[in-house]
Amino acid sequence: MARRAWHLGHVEHLVWAQDGVVARRQILAAGGTDRDITRLLRRRELTQVHRGVYVNHSGRPSWAQWQWAGVLALWPAALAHVSALPGPPTTVLHVAVAPGRNLQSLPRIVVHRTPDFEQRAELDRSPPAIRLEHALIDVIADDLRRDDVTAAFATLARVCSTRRTSPERVLRTLAERRRVTGRATLEAMLADVRDGACSVLERGYLHRVERAHGLPAGERQARSTATGQSTYQDVRYRAQGVVVELDGQAFHDSPGDRDRDALRDLAELSRSGLVTTRVTYGLVYGDACRTARLIADLLRQRGWRGRLRPCPNCPAGLALTG
Repeated sequence: MARRAWHLGHVEHLVWAQDGVVARRQILAAGGTDRDITRLLRRRELTQVHRGVYVNHSGRPSWAQWQWAGVLALWPAALAHVSALPGPPTTVLHVAVAPGRNLQSLPRIVVHRTPDFEQRAELDRSPPAIRLEHALIDVIADDLRRDDVTAAFATLARVCSTRRTSPERVLRTLAERRRVTGRATLEAMLADVRDGACSVLERGYLHRVERAHGLPAGERQARSTATGQSTYQDVRYRAQGVVVELDGQAFHDSPGDRDRDALRDLAELSRSGLVTTRVTYGLVYGDACRTARLIADLLRQRGWRGRLRPCPNCPAGLALTG
């Protein structure tokens, strides 16, 4: 009896689950042959992405399809490093495999031979990926190896803000690992995120302005309902009735954004008596000492009895004026 022609419907569930990508080994396991694959390629029902890995159309693979193709081409493998983090597509794909494997290099794919691969990889994810906390630590360690603390903190704050992980979970994972570049710095950044410093600008204000100059400790991400809806204030000095909002320029460029900020400030002042001042990147990273002095003056006018402390970068006379 003649063999009935094999078709993609035999692996329909795999093609659907893998965003249209399928591997040669999966076709063979489902009863297909290399002759069937050749026929499907000739008919353009399949297009080769890597050797032994195909997509079910003739156009350009999407980012999700490129991820699946990279993992299947190096199987057993999992997305790694920045490719395992939430975020937009990157120029190259990072894929983790177990140590000791001898693999042929593939275009636009960086291979990471990962210790404890079996424990770190979540092979049941779609597509398979290194556990988020491990991938995040790997990315931040690379930034710290280059002394790019700003990029490291930006990545940490962004990923934690998705609520797919938390500083506590990252700290627990960090404790499991023996060697991590910049461990002490990463632990300090995790403490900052846990305490409410959710951006590079907020962390800069916390360390360069508030702590470096002996200002009182403000509340981070304090909830307010002054506008009738829940909003969150970057820093609130409750005892003095002062709010500091940290304005990253990228988020405050449009007239609509400025109007919303002004409404929040006015509503807060009219409903609760809290006065709001806005601090920018330039005031934190370019003029932190003068910013600290002005914040101290504002707090002192409203009851603070502390003393401004000069940091190593302060100009002469700051302590006296504070």
